[in-house]
Amino acid sequence: MRTIAAALCALALIATGAQAETLKDFMAVVMKKWTAPFEPFDLVDNIYYVGTDGIAVYIIKTSQGLILMDTAMQQSTGMIKDNIAKLGFKEGDIKIILNTHAHLDHTGGFAEIKQETGAQMIAGERDKPLLEGGYYPGDESNADLAFTPVKVDRTVKEGDKVTLGDVTLTAHTTPGHSPGCPSWEMTVKDGSQPRNVLFFCSGTVALNRLVGRPTYAGIIDDYRATFAKVKAMKVDVLLGPHPEVYDMQAKRAEMKDGAPNPFVKSGENATYVAGLEQDFDKQLAKQAAALQKAN
Repeated sequence: MRTIAAALCALALIATGAQAETLKDFMAVVMKKWTAPFEPFDLVDNIYYVGTDGIAVYIIKTSQGLILMDTAMQQSTGMIKDNIAKLGFKEGDIKIILNTHAHLDHTGGFAEIKQETGAQMIAGERDKPLLEGGYYPGDESNADLAFTPVKVDRTVKEGDKVTLGDVTLTAHTTPGHSPGCPSWEMTVKDGSQPRNVLFFCSGTVALNRLVGRPTYAGIIDDYRATFAKVKAMKVDVLLGPHPEVYDMQAKRAEMKDGAPNPFVKSGENATYVAGLEQDFDKQLAKQAAALQKAN
């Protein structure tokens, strides 16, 4: 669990001069998993997994059309569309596109799908310039991290609601991984029981610089506030932008007719975020030590 995230954290410590070459090598490795196919399935109630083996993408069915949560790498857009069709849905029924965070592995298909469907693009307020500029914050000129820009129709902040038909999602501002980074909360039915679902934006350090010339001002405080907020939330179903966040493949293999849904696991968010917090402290210490040594 979290092998990709750990590798990304290591990359964050590489000096700027060597980062591009190493990043290309790293991307060549992870792309095999990030672009590998995965059979779409009904995850819980009206939430469907349509992503790849390494990048999570979701469809939420409502009484008035579909909500798409994130995309994957640009070259996987056709695969995502095929997965949507395999479930009996139509791409043209996508009315709203939501983003967790503005990084290239979750934004690659936005421009194409938005153009084809006319769907409303909604994202975190502080991620709007990133999405419309197609860049990674603090590394705007790095072509290896760039993606096709997309126009944002609406931005959200803490507590804002997005409603389509009979479904409402609440945005929670959980910055750090990106400046905007909204996590999305909604309620589903698990049999006759209501369950709280959280699409957690992310909390890994990834390529972010925490010290010296930070990726953006206030990033350390943002991470710490996000960890505290998410740990305190009551979550029955934890989902995230990568399958390893919630052991998707293992839980999928456990799904059986008539058996409890393995994706319902109350309190998993607190355990997961506690691990993220420990990783963050380690990365912060490493980056601070590297900066001190360089000076």
